[in-house]
Amino acid sequence: MNPLFGFVRFAHVVCVALCVPFAASAQTVEVKDAWVRGTVPAQKATGAFMEITGKSAARLLSVDSPVAASVEIHNMTMQNGVMKMFQVDGIDVPAGKTVKLAPGGYHVMFMGLKQQMKAGDRVPLKLTFELADKKRESLELSVEVRDIAGSHTSAH
Repeated sequence: MNPLFGFVRFAHVVCVALCVPFAASAQTVEVKDAWVRGTVPAQKATGAFMEITGKSAARLLSVDSPVAASVEIHNMTMQNGVMKMFQVDGIDVPAGKTVKLAPGGYHVMFMGLKQQMKAGDRVPLKLTFELADKKRESLELSVEVRDIAGSHTSAH
């Protein structure tokens, strides 16, 4: 047997043994179809949208990204025929349910953008959740920037 094969097999076993516990703990929530709305030059705010599914109960507490001076969780509602946007202190994600962050409802708001969000770029996001046992869990994503209309870019 080739000694290199034995080393590679050993390294694989060690990696699996070390990585599995961390992967399992990061599986409390799943995020799908995350995207950031593109901007025009000099625009200072935009939103991010996604679907969050809880395998067990969790609460989205905060979102961070280096592309903006501040990042907040917001909601939009209609009041007397006027759309109102406001910050919320978190979003509950029930076990086995999907919560949609979408235009016109819950969303992530970037304010004080440090750069233009161009379709096809990727934006780092860090979502922090509180689990039912009060422990906190973070999920780091690299999110696609879509055009202003929210359409996928043809380049990707």
